[in-house]
Amino acid sequence: MSEIAQQIEHVWENRELLKEENTQKIIRDIIEEVDKGRLRVAQPGDSGEWIVNEWVKKAIIMYFPIRQMHVSKVGIFEYHDKMLLKTDYEALGVRVVPPATARYGAYIAKGVILMPSYVNIGAYVDSGTMVDTWATVGSCAQIGKDVHLSGGVGIGGVLEPVQASPVIIEDGAFIGSRCIVVEGARVGKRAVLGAGVTITGSSKIIDVTGPEPVEYKGYVPENAVVIPGSIAKEFPAGTYQVPCALIIGKRKPSTDLKTSLNDALRENNVSV
Repeated sequence: MSEIAQQIEHVWENRELLKEENTQKIIRDIIEEVDKGRLRVAQPGDSGEWIVNEWVKKAIIMYFPIRQMHVSKVGIFEYHDKMLLKTDYEALGVRVVPPATARYGAYIAKGVILMPSYVNIGAYVDSGTMVDTWATVGSCAQIGKDVHLSGGVGIGGVLEPVQASPVIIEDGAFIGSRCIVVEGARVGKRAVLGAGVTITGSSKIIDVTGPEPVEYKGYVPENAVVIPGSIAKEFPAGTYQVPCALIIGKRKPSTDLKTSLNDALRENNVSV
């Protein structure tokens, strides 16, 4: 891959090369690898950190200008776009409920369920995950195994700047209804976000379970149970409450994710 990565970097610096058929073939081959899950925009490293392959993102960005607009029809629906849609879901072992849409170049693993939802190019959705009604998985977002993205969840996408990390939702996480996770934020394994939580790359995520608050930024730790909160902030015009997220408990290994969420909320007299 190092040689291909070098070629992509060369084309990135000289876009005139996009006119050459050999260059276009290299880019198309990369998108095919991403579509099949053999190549990822980001993957976990040996120590649990995530490694972002910027050159793959560059290939995805340069895939757009080499594509031509075309009309495609799916039943009563008509689309006019540069990108193809994924097909052959039966062979992939993916359940897709109309009118769910996933673009070619997004990897959808066996056992995934797509309710009426949208998955963008470069995304990776691992096995056993549920993408619920009106949820969106943005470009290059990385979704782990057995994740539940509840109704109306917005998982942000990122292509540019290429240095930016994608949103990462790790294995077993539960993302509650209408949550928003954007700007390269990461949700750790088996974490639970209650309805309406917003996590950005700069969001304050405050663990209030101990005698002193512990603050995280743009990262939800493993097994954390999180609800929306607010924190006072000074402005020239006065002190105002701004949104934050509160860690109010830990998901217990003896319970499933939904029970753990309900128990944590009841213990803290919170209704979500």
